[in-house]
Amino acid sequence: MNPASTQIVIQRFTEIHIEGVNALYSDPEVCRQVLQMPYQSAEVWRKRLAASDERAVKLVALHEGEVIGNIGLEQYSRIRQRHVGSIGMGIAVQWQGRGVGSKLMAAVLEVADNWMNLHRVELTVFSDNEAALGLYRKFGFETEGRLRNYAVRDGVYVDAISMARLR
Repeated sequence: MNPASTQIVIQRFTEIHIEGVNALYSDPEVCRQVLQMPYQSAEVWRKRLAASDERAVKLVALHEGEVIGNIGLEQYSRIRQRHVGSIGMGIAVQWQGRGVGSKLMAAVLEVADNWMNLHRVELTVFSDNEAALGLYRKFGFETEGRLRNYAVRDGVYVDAISMARLR
């Protein structure tokens, strides 16, 4: 295990982390791998945080107080889909491949399984993001399909992979 990964702390995303989360997703290399728009203001993150309820779990990974990763899990609100949740995640480029994603995923899935009793957790990932695909497979996510021309990235349409984990 990477010695730096032992110094990673997982916390609930709160008001004190807004600037750090905003900086994380302002990095063009992080932004291009997620569905966030570039140049968001901190106010956008403040509004998202204020809109949270107990069906949403939002976590940050910190190293020496700096936000280096973020993950969110949201349980669906429709009565017939209350057993389902959806995940979104971003990791600082310099921390990718160093255990941050694994720590965040383990923490959020522990809540999904043991506190929210979710049966299905799903996500989408760009089809060329091999590192993320590997991470998700490691945690039991399986490919369910390819979403063609799913989103615009770098001025072109790109495909995404739909993945889910059932328990």
